[in-house]
Amino acid sequence: MIELRGISKTYAKSAVKAVEDLSLTVKDGEIFGFLGPNGAGKTTTIKMLTGVLRPDSGSASVDGIDIAADPLEAKRRIGYVTDNPELFARLKAAEYLNFVGDVYGVDSGTRRARVAEYAGLFGIRDALGGSIGSFSHGMKQKLIVTASLLPDPQNWVLDEPMVGLDPKAAFALKEVMRTRASAGKTVFFSTHVMEVAERLCDRLAIISKGRIVFVGTLAELKSSRGADGSLESLFLELVDDGEGAGA
Repeated sequence: MIELRGISKTYAKSAVKAVEDLSLTVKDGEIFGFLGPNGAGKTTTIKMLTGVLRPDSGSASVDGIDIAADPLEAKRRIGYVTDNPELFARLKAAEYLNFVGDVYGVDSGTRRARVAEYAGLFGIRDALGGSIGSFSHGMKQKLIVTASLLPDPQNWVLDEPMVGLDPKAAFALKEVMRTRASAGKTVFFSTHVMEVAERLCDRLAIISKGRIVFVGTLAELKSSRGADGSLESLFLELVDDGEGAGA
């Protein structure tokens, strides 16, 4: 379970808050979509959740563990797919996966089995002997997704995970998301692809200008807007309303 309580963040060179007084609870066993326009605060929120950034105020916890108070224990419970898969260019892919396995304390037998499973699923098994620097963006994305699954995390946090993936890999990723949620694990992901969110998410949140403007199911969103359109059309209406209110 993921809990964000009143978190805010302002960057040093800006007087505008990137995220303001944001609170969310993401439950075990659900796929939770985090939607918003560019610059709305999605990546900043995810970085605070995963401990990459420290909030100016508020708190983030994972399975009841405060990430500021006990960062190592909290991070052990997270598998994180960043929005920018720039990795250690001089390492071979297999070396990177072994490094991640060492960091999370995954034993060698389990490590080999999971690498074989996920590297095979995402079509990079035959490329593991190559250097990461020679990989395309899509190959790096597949590698970081594979690495994030090695510790079998209770909480899987993905920032724009579909970017750069070919259709086969994107389909495989969505299937893994469903499988993990069905097993009682938490899946939290940001995306610009409304069709993916509409088909996958149990619940979703929409953020605009650093503030949450909706949290709930798609059915609840339709009810609140008094409309029965697609998620894309409802999202655009809601974000436009939020921008108008903040102007």
